[in-house]
Order: sequence, then structure tokens, then C-alpha cells
Amino acid sequence: MTDIAPQTDTALKADPAADLTQRIGNRLRQARHDLKLSLSELAERTGCYSKSRISNYEQGLRRMGLEESMALAAALGTVSPTWLLCLDDHAPLDPVEADLIARYRAADEAGQASLRELAQSLPALKPKRAAKKA
Repeated sequence: MTDIAPQTDTALKADPAADLTQRIGNRLRQARHDLKLSLSELAERTGCYSKSRISNYEQGLRRMGLEESMALAAALGTVSPTWLLCLDDHAPLDPVEADLIARYRAADEAGQASLRELAQSLPALKPKRAAKKA
């Protein structure tokens, strides 16, 4: 009988696929915790995935695919599928941002046009300057 050692951080670094699977799981867990959802609540929101399957994604035991990331992102409402899959690093939306987007999407065409006009009237964003060295 051979002993199988548990996977360590060095083992994860040696296997980029395992590291990516773990990072994807960590992002899913972070998004779920940010919304204070249990595994059961998130599973219910998806309507198609069990809490054990979602738990497997979070633990890095199983990697979600594109379809799963789309369903989970929609159920969470604050992240994109590409963020869940570590394809972009744009931070998830906070609840206020998510609410603004939801309100925009729920508005009729005239309401959306008014919101765009309002957003364009705000002062332009200025790039942050690098801190000057003394």
C-alpha cells in the first residue's frame, strides 16, 4: 500500500492547471461569501447545480466550465463569468454598483438614455498619478 501525500502549495505551483482550478474556486467562494450566501442558497439561485457540486468548485476538486461560470455569475449577480474563470481581474461589483446596473437594465429605453446622459455629464475620470519619489 502506498501513501499518497496531500497536495501542498509546491505541488500546486508545479501544476499550473491545479493552481488555476484552485484560484477559480477561491474566486467563487469569495463572491459567495461577499453576498453572505450559503452553498444551499447559491445552489437554489442557480436552479441547476447542487451545493456539493458548487462546493467541489470552491475546493478546487472540480473546475467549472464556461456554461457553469455563466450560470453561477448570473446567480451571484455581482461578478462576470470571465472574472470567475480568472480571465479578467476586474473587481466584482459591490452591491451599490450591482443595484445601479440592475436599475439601468430594468429601465425603458428613455430611462436608459437619461441615465447615460447623466453619467456623461459627470466630471471625466483623471488617471491616478504615480507617487513622486523624494
